[in-house]
Amino acid sequence: MPRKLKKGYFVRGHFVAEGSELDVQLKAELKGTDGSTRTELKRESDELQDLGGELLTLRTDLFKRLELPEKLHDAILEAKRITNFEGKRRQMQYVGKLMRKLDEAQVAAVRQALDVQKNGSPTEKLSLHLAEQWRDRLIANDESLAAWLEQFPTTDTQQVRALIRQVRKDAPGKEAIAETEGLAPRKTRAYRELFQMVRAQLSGTAAPADSGDEESEEVDE
Repeated sequence: MPRKLKKGYFVRGHFVAEGSELDVQLKAELKGTDGSTRTELKRESDELQDLGGELLTLRTDLFKRLELPEKLHDAILEAKRITNFEGKRRQMQYVGKLMRKLDEAQVAAVRQALDVQKNGSPTEKLSLHLAEQWRDRLIANDESLAAWLEQFPTTDTQQVRALIRQVRKDAPGKEAIAETEGLAPRKTRAYRELFQMVRAQLSGTAAPADSGDEESEEVDE
């Protein structure tokens, strides 16, 4: 005798059985609204369901800072532990239900945490940009190396000089690298190692408070 199929529908790849708790909740949300509003509510519901799924991949430190409601916090931890496909699907439906109970501020906090994990915090972005500027300046001219060593005297002078020479050697145009920024090949080993060395020094040493403005002016020239 053929197996009787459950009636229902899919929402972003998740099956919602008719008469289920999730089905009842979705219909309650949509009841009494016009077509455009229903579409918008459904879209928001799908987005929150997806956000709940992304929370499973959030770094532990960022997850702890969120201060999620206890039920949602525990539901996400439980979803991480479940390996059975059907069990995980049901648990994620429950996570989606709890996500829809968050207020706007809580949802915004979740989005921000996920963005920090993907793109880095404003502080991390600034640090990265500063390291890129110093790397390019060191490659472009020897005067920048003197300025760097003055600010960061603990730098291994022999290592940084060797890396700069190798990057310039690898660059197209060779001797033209001192006159034109951006010629260094972006994926050579020396290029990457120079950037890593610069970033390590910047993260371990506090630069003077006014050095950022001076550096920006020099880079813009």
